[in-house]
Amino acid sequence: MNIDAHAYNITVRRGEFEGEILYEARVKELPDLVEYGETYQEAYGLALDAIETTATVLAEKGLALPVAMVPAEDHSGRVTLRLAKSLHRALAEAADSEGVSLNQHLVNILSYHSGFVANGRRETVSSYD
Repeated sequence: MNIDAHAYNITVRRGEFEGEILYEARVKELPDLVEYGETYQEAYGLALDAIETTATVLAEKGLALPVAMVPAEDHSGRVTLRLAKSLHRALAEAADSEGVSLNQHLVNILSYHSGFVANGRRETVSSYD
């Protein structure tokens, strides 16, 4: 069997796990696969090895490894919204008081909410006005 483990979507993050600062590697296509290392490179390497090992084990059982997901390029980054006039006015006034465009203000609000809900932290994203 010949798979390209590098084609899989591996994320590595630094965090505290059971009282230790480690790097955690996860594979999007294999949600139960988690590897830990003392360095980013170690965690990433362990994830690559685990993908290959998983492929071998599944092949021995006559099963196939899920295919690597290729990111879709079908999102332009543009969204058109219809808002109530009062909400539009309130958002525009808030943007003005912050000294940013309405677009940037909306991106900041959405980024904050998405980051807060998904990751338990605040995040901001640059916009392209």
